[in-house]
Amino acid sequence: MGQADAVKPGRHDHPPLARAELPEDTAALAHYLIGKLVVRALPEGIVSGRIVETEAYVAGDAAGHGYRGMTPRNRSLFLERGHAYVYLAYGLSYMLNVSSETAGIGTGVLIRALEPLEGVGVMRFHRGVERLRDLARGPGRLAAALRIDRSLDGLDLCREGPLWLARDDHKAGEIGKSIRIGVSKDADRLLRFYVRGSAFVSGPRSLSQGQR
Repeated sequence: MGQADAVKPGRHDHPPLARAELPEDTAALAHYLIGKLVVRALPEGIVSGRIVETEAYVAGDAAGHGYRGMTPRNRSLFLERGHAYVYLAYGLSYMLNVSSETAGIGTGVLIRALEPLEGVGVMRFHRGVERLRDLARGPGRLAAALRIDRSLDGLDLCREGPLWLARDDHKAGEIGKSIRIGVSKDADRLLRFYVRGSAFVSGPRSLSQGQR
């Protein structure tokens, strides 16, 4: 399956989530986004995936990028809930986050993994891998599959454009929670949410089994 297998540009049935639908609490937003869609409009067509894993970075959280205040790099994190905060991690991989709560707070939700839905051929081309499970399992892979980079930082995800959030009629399934992955500060907080039994969830299998 190649790039030409994508849905034609502009053809979709994914109206954006309204900002009023988004919970104002960061952990509640991370839970709410499970089962929703990330939709990317590319020249090759519409690419989308169902969110199966998130992490919340709440107010006063030492692991959060907003903990020490606003900087030119993280200012999108301080926007009103529903905006994209995209950063480059370790100089290697981009990460997609959704700003949360009210403007000026500096909290957000990391989108950790997607179940690929539309534009799978485009995702495979971007990632250079064939296995469906590995296309967007993990935040760096997700961003690469959907060609997300700093050019999308600050984008309103509650408005149709290059990238937005949408509702999905599919039932998400049972949602579990655990500690976050790769976090050394405030590491004991149960702020990771995921779809139990999903093959598309990232991280150690032990974190997705036997958790609350």
